Amino acid sequence: MSGLRNNTRKFSQKSPTKRFLSILGLAMFAFYFILGVLVIFWDKFPLDIDPTYKNMFGILLIVYSFLRFARLWQNNF
Repeated sequence: MSGLRNNTRKFSQKSPTKRFLSILGLAMFAFYFILGVLVIFWDKFPLDIDPTYKNMFGILLIVYSFLRFARLWQNNF
């Protein structure tokens, strides 16, 4: 149970700058994830590219968002 208290104390003792950067990291994760999903499922995509490349780009954005989230989780939580 002391491990839970240490984690709670560590989270509550973050400086405002670190807290802001954590929130910004979560926002960027959500941005890249949503952008990847939009690219994959957007029927009338404004750029004229092959649907295969469009799907690969969307998947790449989703994978990148999860890599950002993993790094955020490792550094902040």
